[in-house]
Amino acid sequence: MEKNSERIPSPKEIEKEIGEFLAKKFGGEVKIISPMSLPQELSDETGKDSAPKKKIHFNLKPQELISYLDQYIVKQDGAKAVLATKICTHFNRIRSAESHPDDPDHLVGRIKNNILMVGPTGVGKTYMVKLIAKKIGVPFVKGDATKFSETGYVGGDVEDLVRDLVREADGDIELAQHGIIYIDEIDKIASSQNFIGADVSRTGVQRALLKPMEETEVELKVPHDPISMIQEIERFRQTGRRDKRTVNTRNILFIMSGAFAALHEIISKRMKQQGMGFGARIASAREQADILHYVKAEDLIEFGFESEFVGRLPVYAILDKLSESDLFQILKNPNNPLIIGKKLDFAAYNIGIKFEDNLLRDLAKTAFEENTGARGLVSAIERSLLPFEKSLPSSKVSIFPATCSIIREAEKSLELLTASPDDKFYAQAYQNLCDEEKLFIHNYLESNKKMLSEKYNMTLTPARIETVADYYTRHITDTGNAIRKIKSYADEIKKIELYFYKNQDINIIMEEDAIDAIIAEFVKNSVINLDDVYKHLTMDFEHGLKLVREKTGKSRFFLTREALTDPETFIADLLKNK
Repeated sequence: MEKNSERIPSPKEIEKEIGEFLAKKFGGEVKIISPMSLPQELSDETGKDSAPKKKIHFNLKPQELISYLDQYIVKQDGAKAVLATKICTHFNRIRSAESHPDDPDHLVGRIKNNILMVGPTGVGKTYMVKLIAKKIGVPFVKGDATKFSETGYVGGDVEDLVRDLVREADGDIELAQHGIIYIDEIDKIASSQNFIGADVSRTGVQRALLKPMEETEVELKVPHDPISMIQEIERFRQTGRRDKRTVNTRNILFIMSGAFAALHEIISKRMKQQGMGFGARIASAREQADILHYVKAEDLIEFGFESEFVGRLPVYAILDKLSESDLFQILKNPNNPLIIGKKLDFAAYNIGIKFEDNLLRDLAKTAFEENTGARGLVSAIERSLLPFEKSLPSSKVSIFPATCSIIREAEKSLELLTASPDDKFYAQAYQNLCDEEKLFIHNYLESNKKMLSEKYNMTLTPARIETVADYYTRHITDTGNAIRKIKSYADEIKKIELYFYKNQDINIIMEEDAIDAIIAEFVKNSVINLDDVYKHLTMDFEHGLKLVREKTGKSRFFLTREALTDPETFIADLLKNK
């Protein structure tokens, strides 16, 4: 009886005893993990105030988003316009509704601008959506329709994508409720209309997506997830309450995409039947991809989608097949992750690499022949550079000019490069490619000067364009980061004015050309820093400007590029003109 009356140990005490036992028996190799040490539930009460919630302050206009996409996406003007316009409208309407809660949005009925992207593989569908989500600053998750089933996928169901949004939002449910869910390969869940075997499951997946695509409440607790259940038990033990946490999908934007290989046949057939020969002329004059621009809801239903499912996707964005020229432009794009990524690969071995235009054209041609769109560029680049990436790191080579002649004769080029890493021929070839890249970036910045100046809030003067182009050529970066870096230099240099006034009691104002001159030195000589510039200015101007102040009574001076170059003449002219 006494034994039964002993106090029952708490979970913490049991956990401690088991932990001590495991430590004695297995050392530090086996440990117990309690629910307390598991990650907190996505919206745990204890984590609500641990970090500030991220809010969406959306004010983008469609043309601004199109301009942003133009920096990264080649061609696809129609798709960019559709996506940018409807996504901007979607989020601006949410912002407007939240700012004016009395607006009659609920009275007129709300049709969400869910989007269906149609286009061949490798044209940038996923990349485009990722860029938009990053620009807007909303959580983004991607799912593959082929992994869904009516009952679930990978131990879950279609609602798991909504839960994934909350994880991407670091547990911020409100932010997750403004996210983007992207589902690829959606054409693979279309039924072939015979409704046997797998087709039943495909139809079931479509129906499972209907409610989340419109509006429903998704519970964060996952019945089939043991971790979720343990966390629920632990929270109940702490609070004594069973809280029901849900995510509302009303403002979550769904974007679906697929290649829809046989859809052009359905569209062409309809146009022939309904257009009195018009469709026949179109079919004979345009490629299959062009016919996709005429897609209608009835075509998607015949393709194998439920009418209710098609109704949840009112917006169509059609992406065109990429030509050989388009693939070359992708490689030439200064913000292209393929070339920047390959530069980083070689930089990991302290090897600089620059690409010749003719080589990029060859790679584009090879990729086009593979008929896999931009995806073919990756394999084409890897195949051509793999011998060099394998051998050059073991040599003393520090620069690698990737030209057609060098790549085509890989074995011979590798032998010469490794035998004479300082050969003037390769050094000159590399320098020529650097000069060509700098000129290309200069022209790119000049062509987009207005847009880039507004975007980064920095006037791109001719001198500053030259400096940004120089920085881009000397570093592995994209144009956006290059501009941001030069702007940060300019902001830092302006601080010198404050330091000089504080320490010398003299008010100096750096003219734009003087700032540009100092920035150019920063770019060319990474060793110098702001302290060096301040010390140099103090040495050149402190005594001279104090003398001018004594003689003239002036205490405010404008420093130009010429003043920095020849401070003695600058001081002398100030004294003459007293």
